[in-house]
Amino acid sequence: MKNAVIITLGSLFLVGACSETQLLVHTAKRIHKQQAPSAGRAAYKVGSPYQIAGVWYYPKVDYAYDERGIASWYGPGFHGKRTANGETYDQNALTAAHKTLPMPSLVQITNLENGRSLRLTVNDRGPFVNGRIIDVSRRGAQLLGFHRGGTAKVRVQILAAESRALAQRARGGGIVLASADTPIRSDIDVSKPIVSSEILEPPEGARPVPVQSRNFGPPGNNPPERTLNKPRLPDGTLTMQPVVPTEVYVQAGAFGEYANAHRVRARLYQVAGIKITSAIVGGREFFRVRAGPIKDLGDADQILDQMIRTGFPGARIIVD
Repeated sequence: MKNAVIITLGSLFLVGACSETQLLVHTAKRIHKQQAPSAGRAAYKVGSPYQIAGVWYYPKVDYAYDERGIASWYGPGFHGKRTANGETYDQNALTAAHKTLPMPSLVQITNLENGRSLRLTVNDRGPFVNGRIIDVSRRGAQLLGFHRGGTAKVRVQILAAESRALAQRARGGGIVLASADTPIRSDIDVSKPIVSSEILEPPEGARPVPVQSRNFGPPGNNPPERTLNKPRLPDGTLTMQPVVPTEVYVQAGAFGEYANAHRVRARLYQVAGIKITSAIVGGREFFRVRAGPIKDLGDADQILDQMIRTGFPGARIIVD
């Protein structure tokens, strides 16, 4: 997207300015221009497999998507530019970037650290930073309460029925069949002209984040910069979910055989705190090779990079 550029591996390690955590800049998003429609016009898009800095990503329709991980946010450097599906990016809208989900899709993002939960529309690709599962707009990060911190532990769930309806609408309103040959409903309201947020009290011990009651639909007297496409946004009402304690781990892989897990652990002898733990998934036992729990996300990022350099490109940050 954005302006096509040739991206070198070294450029991916530039320091970003999104937040105080100095996340990597989201330069890699610009590679999608060749597949995006004309600027400003939203289109339904899944996309072909693509590669960035040696890592392959495989976009697909996945209406069962439900994952925990680390979210980041992006804003000023991309405000007013094209997204991966041809829309004009508005950092004040309720949107998000995801590496593989269809565009547009509607997702529910819950901040696991404070319980705030919000719906956002996926209309962009990213974040192309190891250890991050979704990039939200600046406004989304403000409402979810991690704009100042830069990142947060989150749960991302796709809303299947609403996402099917968005896909149908983006394709022109015709009859569209899901992968299981189920007709997509067109009677689901996924955009509301006037929706207000409620003011939520921050969780005990957390730093208050100002959240003003306001509309997220077509603006009236809002300044022009907030109305780039006059988008009809999804329900922007914040809700609160119970806060359950979670921990951060860095996992090299999960294996059905203990011997395989043991070999991986041996290769990672230079990484501190590596353990093998077992878990039952779908009635089957898996042996996980992971480090943690890790309190500081910066430490988790360093361990993740070390695992990748050791030869495990599929290593990832896990929130349990």
